[in-house]
Amino acid sequence: MDKSLSRGLVILGITLAVGMSAAAFIFGVQAKQIGSAKQTITVKGLAEQPIDSTAAEWQISVRSHGETFEEALNNLRQETPALQKFLSQYGFDAKNFSATTESVSPNMVSETNEQGHSIEVQRGFNGQQTLYVKTDQLDKVQQARAKIIEYQAKGHNIDSSNADFLVGNLDEVKLSLIGEATKNAKARAIEFAKNGDIKIGTMRTASQGTFDILPADGSVEDSSGGNYDKSSIKKIARVVVTIEYNIER
Repeated sequence: MDKSLSRGLVILGITLAVGMSAAAFIFGVQAKQIGSAKQTITVKGLAEQPIDSTAAEWQISVRSHGETFEEALNNLRQETPALQKFLSQYGFDAKNFSATTESVSPNMVSETNEQGHSIEVQRGFNGQQTLYVKTDQLDKVQQARAKIIEYQAKGHNIDSSNADFLVGNLDEVKLSLIGEATKNAKARAIEFAKNGDIKIGTMRTASQGTFDILPADGSVEDSSGGNYDKSSIKKIARVVVTIEYNIER
């Protein structure tokens, strides 16, 4: 064999051997890094608490009609005090009331003309004013709402909305529940770890998920999160948190 060819094969063999050793070293380091990388577990924690509404807001719109602007306004100015008098029977007074500005607008109706076409024509004027009732006496609101239909039956033109029952200390409730939900998440993580031959380490990340106010009777399902039920006095406050823990083997 030619000496130069033999020398070239020897050099090639040495080069390949060195390359393979270097590659083995590099892959070995990567494998070690991958094996030593910290593993984590992510769990959700849940906490619930019964709460009661602390305030109520009720909206009632008063309406009037008149052949003239002045007549509609005068009628409106009789109807609003009449409504306040009715509500006073249930313990409401001036401090519970606030009202929008009086408004009067043309009363437009649809009629058929001589050619059989439908047209809009003015027939007098309509007045309107909205009265807001705000109180912490929730039982009074319930009593008045139950009787408002009898007031309407006497010829009073009003539109009564559903009352909103609100919670005034939501921040305190939320903070308390976040603490409980965090404890619940830790308990769940530990339960998972029991069958995995691992230990739960320090908290890595934490985030608050949904905060819901739901009716206590379960009449509204928590589907999308971020619910705030205002229809019921008795409620359930619920917080969900997501926490990531380091794993120790």
